[in-house]
Amino acid sequence: MANINDTFAHLGLNSLLVKALNNMGYTKPSPIQEICIPYLLKGRDVLGMAQTGSGKTAAFSLPLLHNIQLNLKAPQILVLTPTRELAVQVAEAFTDFSKYMKGVIVLALYGGQRYDVQLKGLTKGPQIVVGTPGRLLDHLKRKTLILSKLSCIVLDEADEMLRMGFLEDVENIMNQIPKNHQTALFSATMPELIRRISRRFMKTPKEIKIQSNVTNCPDIKQSFWIVNRRKTDALVRFLEVEDFSATIIFVRTKNATLEISESLEKSGYNSAALNGDMNQSVREQTLEKLKDGRLDILIATDVAARGLDVDRISLVINYDIPMDAESYIHRIGRTGRAGRKGKALLFVEHRERRLLRNIERIVKFNISEVNLPKNDLLVERRLKKISEVIQKELQSKDLEKYRNLLPKLYPFSNHLKIENLAAVLLKMAQGDRPLIIPPELIRKSTYHTIKMKENKKYLYNKNNKFNNFNRKFINNNVDLYRIEVGRNDGVEVRHIVGAVANEGNIDSSKIGNVKLFPAYATIELSKGLSKDLLCNFKNTRILNKLIRIKLLNNLNRKERFISNKRCNRFEKSSNSSFFKKRL
Repeated sequence: MANINDTFAHLGLNSLLVKALNNMGYTKPSPIQEICIPYLLKGRDVLGMAQTGSGKTAAFSLPLLHNIQLNLKAPQILVLTPTRELAVQVAEAFTDFSKYMKGVIVLALYGGQRYDVQLKGLTKGPQIVVGTPGRLLDHLKRKTLILSKLSCIVLDEADEMLRMGFLEDVENIMNQIPKNHQTALFSATMPELIRRISRRFMKTPKEIKIQSNVTNCPDIKQSFWIVNRRKTDALVRFLEVEDFSATIIFVRTKNATLEISESLEKSGYNSAALNGDMNQSVREQTLEKLKDGRLDILIATDVAARGLDVDRISLVINYDIPMDAESYIHRIGRTGRAGRKGKALLFVEHRERRLLRNIERIVKFNISEVNLPKNDLLVERRLKKISEVIQKELQSKDLEKYRNLLPKLYPFSNHLKIENLAAVLLKMAQGDRPLIIPPELIRKSTYHTIKMKENKKYLYNKNNKFNNFNRKFINNNVDLYRIEVGRNDGVEVRHIVGAVANEGNIDSSKIGNVKLFPAYATIELSKGLSKDLLCNFKNTRILNKLIRIKLLNNLNRKERFISNKRCNRFEKSSNSSFFKKRL
């Protein structure tokens, strides 16, 4: 039982927030929450230096929710995050914490989501808006996001926003909000540029520094897989080759728990979902089945699995990568308990490599990469399992009854060999999982090679502005596209990369060289992309100007010659470092 002086209620939060926290399993505030919440409740500015995973999301969201005006249907709280994944996570946290506060509307705005969906959300009058700088600035320029009633702005992971080249966007947003507002800034590090922002936009902020308490888990074998095919298919493959007594599969959303559970059930696995929408009795029944062996696989969200303690869990799979190292440690800590060995597998999308590096850096552990199990290994495991079933049935006491049925299976053929009959029965017994699969070549991921090169991907000029996105493909299997926005429109390379990656849902690994010219730009994209790619960009704008993208490969020889000649002439005459430095 937590001490009354060591609870969220003691910090001054209202009863509805405390009730939501209790239902989520939160009873004792973390160090940063204990220090930040009282200051933010009083309307003070806060400058926090804390590693991801320290609990800073609750540290700023709880007091801001406490101070919100429920009857005012206009943005009062604005949270800036460097990535759309973090934007979604923070928005979900606000929603969960305000579960019992009627009338609270939370909206996430980020690149890659349709504008009509976001515009519809804005018409509902959300009090809390969470988003990435580029998309927020775009809405401000369109005047679809009005911040005249804003009372607080939060910069989350400010150093990461700086590293990704969002400094100018952040400053532009800060210049467009009311002067009398509260500011909270959180950063894992505190470089001089972050200090400059704090001096320029904050009023005598309270500085808070929290040391990370994340430690490594020595009894857990940790590995990751770079996603290169459907995750559900890969999940089944990994489950087939792993020896586990019970496993937890962590996902990010409630819907995913149900979808993956249904998919695994179709593949013959005994699984169940565990999410925040389940009532307490169903939750308790599910956990009881997991403990006594009636259930082998649990698909859960972080909140639903909070406080889960089941000794027989030997494998944890992070189907969706956690946003911070603390969550990662909590997840994999569900295995390797009571002195047992455990395994933890992490699925990492190409665009999520930054999150993997962040986890490795904070836990001070180099997580090893694994490849997708090959077909020959799947065949070996399936034969082993069916062999174990046969060995078990050989000990059956009623086997003689079935032996007497054998002559009745082939009464008209004295030449049918028992080996042929056994082969037929074996083929029938395999079900939907064939025992004969042709061998395949699975391309090995080059994550660690990419990881060494990625530090060179971002080039900054003396003003620390993102200046280049040149990348060399292993092969030249690329298409060249032209975009009708250029340097004269105020466009930078980072704007183009962000728009193409998010609006086109294109992995950054498929984006090659980007060249910026006064009136237009060119971009290389990997061949083999969808034929509907150009349709996806039909209404795409950068800084409120249609990009009108077209494939230069489709131009005739004369047009391509003229276009390339102009590009080369401009490149040779330019003094910009953009054309001097190649990666």
